[in-house]
Amino acid sequence: MANTYTQIHIQAVFTVQNRKCIISERWKDELYKYISGIIKKNNHKLLIINGMPDHIHILFGLRPSQSISDLLQDIKGSSSKWINEKKFINEKFSWQEGYGAFSYRKSDIPQIVNYIKNQQEHHRKKSFREEYLALLQEFNIDYDERYVFKFI
Repeated sequence: MANTYTQIHIQAVFTVQNRKCIISERWKDELYKYISGIIKKNNHKLLIINGMPDHIHILFGLRPSQSISDLLQDIKGSSSKWINEKKFINEKFSWQEGYGAFSYRKSDIPQIVNYIKNQQEHHRKKSFREEYLALLQEFNIDYDERYVFKFI
């Protein structure tokens, strides 16, 4: 896009269907590389990706040529298909419907990168439910409990 200049930083968070803890240490790095490829293919800039066995955080620079929902639909749909084709698990893999997307100023990026990098340590102190609801509250996002990720 000629004469279009943006600086849009998004943290996306989404979970495995029914919050199952099935993203294995054995193949999570391959999954992260696969998702990184989708982000790059769509001309966005990956800053960091990490997560837990039941959810993923991705921080990226968003180009305005694609909506967040279209990008996340591509990431979730393509990665689900890829996981199933690779037969990493003995059941059908899918991501839970929906996602959280939160925008940040450039000055916030180092702190958010550190937060995502240290997910394992962070979740020793705080559950995913506490973390996710805190994000919704921090960003003053109105939500309906019926439509927040299913918690186990």
